Amino acid sequence: MAKYITEINKNGNIAVDDTILVKDIPATAGSKMLENFVPLFSAEAVERVLAAGYTLSGKTAVGEFGLDLYGETGINDICAAASLVKEGSVKAALNVDLNGAPRRAAALEGVTFVKPTYGTVSRYGIIAAACSGEQIGVTAKNAATAAEVLAVIAGYDEKDGTSLKDANNIDYNSEAPAKGMKIALVRELYAAADAAVKAKIDAAAATYKAAGAEIEEISLQNLAEINTAWTILMSAETTNNLSRFDGVKYGYRTEKYKNIDELYVGSRTEAFGFLTKATIIYGSDVLSKGRYEDCYDKALRIRRKAVEALTELFAKYDALLMPAFSKAEYEFYPVENAFSKVYEESIFTAPASITGMPAVVSSGVQLVGDYFCDGKLIALAKALEKEEA
Repeated sequence: MAKYITEINKNGNIAVDDTILVKDIPATAGSKMLENFVPLFSAEAVERVLAAGYTLSGKTAVGEFGLDLYGETGINDICAAASLVKEGSVKAALNVDLNGAPRRAAALEGVTFVKPTYGTVSRYGIIAAACSGEQIGVTAKNAATAAEVLAVIAGYDEKDGTSLKDANNIDYNSEAPAKGMKIALVRELYAAADAAVKAKIDAAAATYKAAGAEIEEISLQNLAEINTAWTILMSAETTNNLSRFDGVKYGYRTEKYKNIDELYVGSRTEAFGFLTKATIIYGSDVLSKGRYEDCYDKALRIRRKAVEALTELFAKYDALLMPAFSKAEYEFYPVENAFSKVYEESIFTAPASITGMPAVVSSGVQLVGDYFCDGKLIALAKALEKEEA
């Protein structure tokens, strides 16, 4: 099945996720709900790569609204952008990291993905689902290329209310040596991975030790709470954002209805996939009367505690070393297990998602760092790639 949703220029060097708007080119977000949507403007990140002289190759398939593991719930391929980068069809790809899918895809395909600090790349012009966590990042064959493209798309944008003025001050091309750095290996996540993933973590730790870095095992005992809190927040925000797709204002419209209720129900039932429906149902529940304080409000407090805990860790360590997923190969799962399957795997990606801290996946492992330390993580990724070369 085609990796492109729409081919723009077969000789172009930048692919764009189908959750990112490109003027006059269909944008589906991997959903039947938006199968006929054609945007009237381009995302800020797209405008910036074009202004810098890059050309677009096409829109790449994504999982429906970016909620799944690797893109398996979308219209076309899994790992579409990462596989195009791996085979050399494009120099890089712009991806929206909502629930960790681009990080898992990069680890699976053996390429690099950089999820920058939240607010440092404009979100203007993406099809929003979970606004407080989703962020445009870059997939490339190596960290240097990812940094090159990231430096182009990053920076303050007045059109985006979440954009940070500090975004103009990050050095993505840092060559900071690993020697003297302190890297924490997260014990619980290492234990939850299979032997192949553990081997990649072990190899990365050995590379850093050989380069003069200090590796220390640590425990993050509140990972389950962080993952649950992120799932609550992500589902609640997705529920609100997708409520506009009702067959009236936006999106697919069913042909069989007798009244407005049947129009709403029929359109959303026919157009949304199982995982999206499950996310909406869960999000509606945690926002409902009698559940808001116990679920949503508590999740917000856990987010604050997670930020405090990780910030305290980063006063001692330069980066956290952890897997991006539990298994080194994709395993098919029944659609009715989608919500629980994604929840289980999100424990590896939730810390960076819920806090908005930067994360880099390279050589099959994930590195998470403090706010605005994106360049340090990229430098650590370069060290791994240099060892493999």
